[in-house]
Order: sequence, then C-alpha cells, then structure tokens
Amino acid sequence: MEKRNRFIALILIGIGLLMLFGRWVGFFTIVALLFILMGIYTIRGGKVKRGYRLVAVGAILLLIDHLLIVLGIALISLGWFFVKARKVQNRDGYLQKQGFSGHYNWDQVPWAMRSQSVWHVINEADLDLSLAIPEEHRTVMMFQGIMGDTDIKIPEYYGVELEVFVLFGAIDFRGHRDNGLMNRLNWKSPNYETSEYKVKFHISYLVGDVDIDLS
Repeated sequence: MEKRNRFIALILIGIGLLMLFGRWVGFFTIVALLFILMGIYTIRGGKVKRGYRLVAVGAILLLIDHLLIVLGIALISLGWFFVKARKVQNRDGYLQKQGFSGHYNWDQVPWAMRSQSVWHVINEADLDLSLAIPEEHRTVMMFQGIMGDTDIKIPEYYGVELEVFVLFGAIDFRGHRDNGLMNRLNWKSPNYETSEYKVKFHISYLVGDVDIDLS
C-alpha cells in the first residue's frame, strides 16, 4: 500500500509539474524530474544504491535537455573548488587533482596518506585509515565534486575533524543516517589536539552518499 501511495504521489507531482512548467520545459526535463523524485523516495525507503541509480538516470536526462545549465553548474563547482582548496590547504606541498571521474580504493592494502584536494564530476572513494601510512603529522584530505560515494573507516588513535556537506543524498555517521536535502556534518574528536596523527576531511558533493565509521 505504501509503494502504491508513493507511485500515485509521483504521478500527481508529474502532472502538477506539467501544468505549471510544461510551457517552459521539455519532455526530457519532466521525465528527468520524475526519475529524480523516484530516486529520492527509493533512497529514503532504504534502497540507497537503487535510488542513486534512478537519480543518475534523471541527471543524465537533464544533461541531455539542459547541457549548458549542467556545464555551468560543473564550472561553478570547479571554480569554488579552486578557491576552497587553497584556503583549506594552508601550506604548500599538497596534491591537487581534477577530472571527470575518480576511483580511490584505499581499503585493501597499505597506502600512503598525504594532504590532497581532488575534484571529480563522479567520484568514488573507499578509505581505511588503519591501513594508511601517514606522511605528515597533520593531514588534510578534501573530496569535492558533482556526484560522490565516499566510505571512510577511521581507527580511534587518530585525531579527526570532519566537515561534510551533501546537497542531496545521505550522510551516515556513527550509525546515524540522515537522508534528504542539504545534509551537513561538523565534528571534531575529543582527542584531536592530543593525538600524534591528525587528519581533517573536507567532503562536499551536490549529490552524494558519505559513510563514516569510527572504530
């Protein structure tokens, strides 16, 4: 019954959008918005991966119908990244990357942890800090982009500071999950100042799923 009610709600929303904006937007835009709405309901229903696939389909349709607008959003995001990266990384010697897609599978074997700022249209990052080999006592890691899926495991001996923002999507922190719009997390571990190794994460996506596990 609940699924049926959601489906009816989506149909009503779609009809309403057609009545309100059909004069100014095309068929692909309406269909794209319906896919995005279905994705929202699916994510909030607990089926996160499926929900993000629906959102991705909607985003692709919007890209087809509004290429200049999407490119404009991407350029604004990239410009903001350059401004913020310099502010966040308050010293020289950090790594900076930009690209269409990025995959960071740092949860299988030991890896060198260094300060870096990365921006991608689509980004996937799996980090296990128990396998990390810090190159400095204070590390700043910045992940920013349009769509992102980030999973981080942090052992208790690290001093940690988190600044996470997801315009649309979910943030899962210490077993508590927030879904929806404009999710933000700011947190600093009690042992941050006294820890030998400190790491600060700046994570920001327009559409994203961020999962942070402290162990």
